[in-house]
Amino acid sequence: MRSTPSRRATATGALIAAAAMIAVGLQSGSATATPSSAAPAGGITAGTKADPGSLPAKLSPAQRAELLREADATKAATAKELGLGATEKLVVRDVVQDQDGTTHTRYERTLDGLPVLGGDLVVQETTAGKTLSVVKASKATTAQLKAVGLTADVAPAAAEKQALGAAKTEGSKATKAEKAPRKVVWLGSGSPQLAYETVVGGLQHDGTPNELHVITDAASGEKLYEWQAVHNGTGNTQYSGQVTLGTAPSYTLTDTARGSHKTYNLNRGTSGTGSLFTNSTDVWGNGTPQNLETAGADAHYGAALTWDYYKNVHGRNGIRGDGVGAYSRVHYGNNYVNAFWQDSCFCMTYGDGAGNAKPLTSIDVAAHEMTHGLTSVTAKLVYSGESGGLNEATSDIFAAAVEFHANNPQDQGDYLVGEKIDIRGNGTPLRYMDKPSRDGSSKDYWYAGIGSVDVHYSSGPANHWYYLLSEGSGTKTINGVSYDSPTSDGLPVTGIGRDKASLIWFKALTTKFTSSTNYAAARTGTLAVASELYGATSPEYAAVAHAWAGVNVGARPGGGDPDPGGKVFQNNTVVNIPDAGAAVTSAVNVTGIAGNAPSALKVDVNITHTYRGDLVIDLVAPDGGTFRLKNSSSSDSADNVVATYTVNASSKVANGEWKLRVQDVYRSDTGRINSFKLTF
Repeated sequence: MRSTPSRRATATGALIAAAAMIAVGLQSGSATATPSSAAPAGGITAGTKADPGSLPAKLSPAQRAELLREADATKAATAKELGLGATEKLVVRDVVQDQDGTTHTRYERTLDGLPVLGGDLVVQETTAGKTLSVVKASKATTAQLKAVGLTADVAPAAAEKQALGAAKTEGSKATKAEKAPRKVVWLGSGSPQLAYETVVGGLQHDGTPNELHVITDAASGEKLYEWQAVHNGTGNTQYSGQVTLGTAPSYTLTDTARGSHKTYNLNRGTSGTGSLFTNSTDVWGNGTPQNLETAGADAHYGAALTWDYYKNVHGRNGIRGDGVGAYSRVHYGNNYVNAFWQDSCFCMTYGDGAGNAKPLTSIDVAAHEMTHGLTSVTAKLVYSGESGGLNEATSDIFAAAVEFHANNPQDQGDYLVGEKIDIRGNGTPLRYMDKPSRDGSSKDYWYAGIGSVDVHYSSGPANHWYYLLSEGSGTKTINGVSYDSPTSDGLPVTGIGRDKASLIWFKALTTKFTSSTNYAAARTGTLAVASELYGATSPEYAAVAHAWAGVNVGARPGGGDPDPGGKVFQNNTVVNIPDAGAAVTSAVNVTGIAGNAPSALKVDVNITHTYRGDLVIDLVAPDGGTFRLKNSSSSDSADNVVATYTVNASSKVANGEWKLRVQDVYRSDTGRINSFKLTF
């Protein structure tokens, strides 16, 4: 029997780390919240037009509510069609629709009445209501949900104590859980386990509110997982010049045209909503941080731009799709160098920066934070590990998209994050999408173990992918900003334009991604969307694959894989590996190879696991014969298996289904197969 320290990634919820800043002067100019013309999309646009039927439909709140009612009324029949167990129930969470009437309904699950965490899925249906399929990339897990015992061996108080200890390391001084431990079924580790979910409040080290969720095994008391739910995103503004704001006739910062979005003044407080900005005229702020209305005008304007982008470009009426606006809070804390989103209040909150001189209310930060809200009501990407990096990247991606769409002359679109707020005080942006590592911490390319990196830096490969897909690799200048984007394999990528790249990511987020989507599954989801929109043989589809290969996720299409070994067959579908459970497989179907397999068949394996010595790995030939790739070892405590094996498979016929078979033979650690590749 052996035990290992927990190496599960934890993620702080801040958008940024605290750093010194300098103040800048008032900017002048004029812009409106609804731009007269959108900036042209970057990159070399391929000629394929999107299939109109596959584009998102513009649903009114009433239309969306009716679809939700229909899904709720038929959820029992849907569960039966999906083959769910007798004690499994579906809970409708969201629905989007394509212009051809195809609906994508997002469900949570319950088992014996308990919420199932990590069991979410998306069901695609025709207008007639007949289920077409549950797309593999749209299931949080392929593991079978079997009944679990409802009796806990561990008391709720023990789970609460564990959660309070975890929160204490983040700075929380809470002595009682914000939400008492509740029984759940945890499916995030690959097999169902009875567990407790405890939520602890308080404040983190830098003053950011804390909403730490801790999952505790109800049988052993082991901490299974944790994640942070706080995501850290006429007015005279500080960053965008003089702009037109949506306000109420009574002169309050209430945007009646955009879901009654309101902007509040916390006046250095850290709780509640403070006071709604109210004035005797409809002129707000003077462009300086000393005037408290200025930051309110910036935040109000950024929220309006983000609302307009999602509604006018993607047809989403409010980030929840229900026509209701979130709200904004400015002047949080004192010298607070941060901004954050909270699901619990459905709101964005902004600090004033070092010296209270540089509020974090620029267009891209506002769009970043509001997009966290979009993610929370769609894919609900867990804010930890690779899914947390994709969550952060989603906010950066649409921050750039909103900024370009706004076409504000004082804050032109770019692929930089937070360039106006100057957090570091040296005139540099917070993040760079063309080459993320320029910030000193972000990662340019995917690698095994990236899930253990802070989510703001593991977002780098997805940000880089978006830039490559939009603009392509190499050097170029856009809106006066110079970029030089490399690729992991040194091969070029040609962009298809920012509009198409944004559409592909938006549709993947809302119809393919789930709470546990990782980089491999993001590739699968975006390729599926590109196929639906443009066709599987289109330049756009190929560009998506090339851009992912450019950040080391998957192979180059059409023989462009830098590996010169021969024909490549690869499976990037994620397969969860249950703890001390049955063997699982990832398969590839080999075709077009004459005769037998080579005597030096190359097998590339990419597995995330917190104790790789637990694993036994075999290659299974089409005739059932096996080749042992790796034995278990109780002394091998390192993380992950990222390796290339060579086997003499010359006695086996090449064509047919080859499988990578993986079994965890010890308890206490879990993982997943990320990808499996054969080179003939």
